[in-house]
Amino acid sequence: MRTVYRVLAWIIAVEVLLQAAAITYAVFGLGKWIQEGGVLDKSVMESEVTAFPEEVGFMVHGLNGQMIVPVVALLLLIVSFFAKVPRGVALAGAVFGLVVLQVLLGMFGHNVPALGVLHGVVALGLFAMAVVAARRAALPAGPAGVPASVGQATAI
Repeated sequence: MRTVYRVLAWIIAVEVLLQAAAITYAVFGLGKWIQEGGVLDKSVMESEVTAFPEEVGFMVHGLNGQMIVPVVALLLLIVSFFAKVPRGVALAGAVFGLVVLQVLLGMFGHNVPALGVLHGVVALGLFAMAVVAARRAALPAGPAGVPASVGQATAI
């Protein structure tokens, strides 16, 4: 179960990178399209026709962030109860909480654009927390489930 926990935590970290890449791809494509004479208005946003090819990045970011990442975070939280990773439940809980916060910031950010700043900052925190969780699961367990690196004294 530790391996499953570690893999799920790394998947979350990679998903955050994918999210950043997808939204950046879309925004850069939008900028290029506008520089080439494209006009973004309500009719274009409501249109079923793709205005520029990088527009797919917006879809990937939205679907991935609202469906895939939350499911993986929930699986990580469930697995954390069985994985016997030191502080694993707390780390998985923090990852899940940050994912919930990210989804809410993403949803409400359309009405309050200033929340976009928090959305970016929380993404960095989510990435860091997922990496910490994955690395914690990779540590060899010492006596009573304590990581070997914590339970050992160093020689002077």
